Amino acid sequence: MQKQFIRKKAKELYLLDTSVENVFINEYMPNAPGDYVKAYLFSLMYADAEVEMSNETIAKQLAMAEEDVLKAWSYWESLGVITKHFEDPKDKFNYSVEFVNLKELLYGKQKSKHKKDKAVNESIQNQLADTDIQQMYKSIEKITGRLLGGNEPMAILSWIEDFGAQPEMIVYAYSYCKNARKKDSVQYVGSVVKEWAEKNLQTTPEIENYLQAIDNKHYLYKRVMKALGFNRNATEEEQRLMDNWFGEMNYKLDKVLEACSKTSGIPNPNINYVNKILSNWLTDKGGTVGNSTKEAAGEKGIHAGVVLKYYDAIREKAENEATERRQEVYRLLPDIKAIDEEIRSLGMRLSKIMVSGASNAKEQMAKFKIKIDVLSEEKAFRLTENNFPVDYMEIHYKCDKCKDTGTDDMGGRCSCFDERLSEAETWQNFSKKV
Repeated sequence: MQKQFIRKKAKELYLLDTSVENVFINEYMPNAPGDYVKAYLFSLMYADAEVEMSNETIAKQLAMAEEDVLKAWSYWESLGVITKHFEDPKDKFNYSVEFVNLKELLYGKQKSKHKKDKAVNESIQNQLADTDIQQMYKSIEKITGRLLGGNEPMAILSWIEDFGAQPEMIVYAYSYCKNARKKDSVQYVGSVVKEWAEKNLQTTPEIENYLQAIDNKHYLYKRVMKALGFNRNATEEEQRLMDNWFGEMNYKLDKVLEACSKTSGIPNPNINYVNKILSNWLTDKGGTVGNSTKEAAGEKGIHAGVVLKYYDAIREKAENEATERRQEVYRLLPDIKAIDEEIRSLGMRLSKIMVSGASNAKEQMAKFKIKIDVLSEEKAFRLTENNFPVDYMEIHYKCDKCKDTGTDDMGGRCSCFDERLSEAETWQNFSKKV
């Protein structure tokens, strides 16, 4: 029998309605960060309509960082508002989100289970706060040669919660960034931690194996050996010759591979033959090979290694000068040193509260942040009152963008490189005279 009454359903997503429980509006929304509420409501709309949606798309639609969307899910999960379902327990980034029925959560059978899970999580968090976390902070301070202050301790803890990073991995990331990349800002280290966590790299051996596989030198060695028809690793002597090609002789890989192709007509191709070809080419070119800006202008070029050494020199100079200025202020104004020590102490206590899972954690954190802000303002006032600029104790880099490392936060060449290139040649000539 044909239905007598029919109501046409809207097919356009934006013409549909999304049901939001009053429990969410009254109990959860008032204290939640605004962006987290946006992520929840936007995703709930798509979940109700049974439309697939990725965290990346959510971030773009809401003008948020994808990292903040992940933080939002961790936040709502901690409150029991959503549940994460992992396809692979080891992969902390690929999961589906289930929106929990909040009425059942508060008044039904799920309530006791949520309390039990929360108690277990709090126990783990308290243990971390007392042991691994504190040891991690000490190790990081030893690596960086500076005290952790401000929001850095809290940012580090967010990596553990949002990325599933282990303290061992975070410590290694600081060591790697400081020694290999010459950068230890919390933003830069955070990007490395996120990359490693996405690749499920947690232990030192796992990270070292990964770094070895992607290491530029390692890649160059393998590529040259393959071009010569060798299915083996390079010997130490062969590595020394290749280091010379790409370093002192400043050859690019395509030019080295061109030299390797010249061995196709000889019975026993070997690396010494390639070395002779490259040496002859270098002599014919007048002693320099490469594509630097100055060579393009017809001037004598300098090796990229010299520029990097110059970066190291000016960065070390800036850091040493900042240390001297800090010691000067501490000597003349002991109360400034006391303020810095108090800010550091509050920062550590604040980070411990973050992982404690205490019911009044938010209130305590707000109070500590206010204290830190007040102390920072007092420090700025005392400095200016005594004719010191507010940033007198900070490191003054030539380039604030790359912090005098030559590379930006994305790992690319900084825009200051050409300027440093011309300075490096003068610096090299002066160093030779000295």
